[in-house]
Amino acid sequence: MKMGSVAEFQIPVIELPAADSPDLERGTEGWQRLCRRVREACENYGCFQVVYERIPRKLREETFSLVRELVEVPLERKQKNVNPKPYHSYFGPCSQVSLYEGFGIEDASNYDSVKSFAQVMWPDGHHHFCQTVNSMAKQLEELNHIIWLMIIDSYELGEKWESLIMRCYMLLRMMKYMAPPSGDYVKGLYAHTDKPASAIVCEDQISGLEIEIKDGEWTKVFPSPRSFVFLVGDPLMAWSNGRMKAAKHRVMMSGDRDRYSLGAFAVPVEGTIIKAPKELVSEEHPQVFKEFEFTDFLFYASSEEAKKIDSAEQIYAYASQLRNY
Repeated sequence: MKMGSVAEFQIPVIELPAADSPDLERGTEGWQRLCRRVREACENYGCFQVVYERIPRKLREETFSLVRELVEVPLERKQKNVNPKPYHSYFGPCSQVSLYEGFGIEDASNYDSVKSFAQVMWPDGHHHFCQTVNSMAKQLEELNHIIWLMIIDSYELGEKWESLIMRCYMLLRMMKYMAPPSGDYVKGLYAHTDKPASAIVCEDQISGLEIEIKDGEWTKVFPSPRSFVFLVGDPLMAWSNGRMKAAKHRVMMSGDRDRYSLGAFAVPVEGTIIKAPKELVSEEHPQVFKEFEFTDFLFYASSEEAKKIDSAEQIYAYASQLRNY
């Protein structure tokens, strides 16, 4: 197969049972079975599709309707969505990624954060936008929490999970990828791994997301109204002592329809030290990465120097400059 070709392969699909199912009770046989599947997917591919019925389809549709409304806001208002942290601000079309446009809301599960964003975009504050987007953010944050618990339990770290789980806020990015003028198969967003700990991607039924499953071999992800895509980011890969794979992904566009998506990113709070639990370090699995402070790494990873190398090398290059904590 040629480098950069797209394979006929589907990443794992894991269905989470209804809220009242005993299989979602920690410690049960059903829970442990789900934990193993999540771990296998994260270690082999760095991602999986998760079917999660607790987020109503109506909420999902209403959120995307509001994202379509958001992209029609005048450019001068969009450009007021600024944040000094990398990847948190408005990003408009440019020569490198000319099809992509995105907005960022830091701490989106906090209603006041969404309200502050909306008051910049609309003079009246758009109460309906605030309620809907905040509700969606809370649901995605809860889904991320469940998956993280499954990861922790899969490594048999459950008894002390509260001390191991990273303190994070949710960065919600709302994105539009314009249909290519020619309709041809072209890049919508460059290949990358995520710098937050993890991400949950919600798509509006237009395909475009692709995952690298081997060097230069990509597979398309086909969205459904019931599924989301969970992606392991660089910090979670480092936390797992290299057991989990940071999912390299890109967006490729074709056809004549615009694509909308939501990205819910778990961003470690400032001061968070990324380090593998001692239970994941052994003679068989020696420590892969030095400990590092997340926010400093985030700024380093967005530098032009770091963009020239891949995710693992970014961590090596950054952490090699650090003293041991």
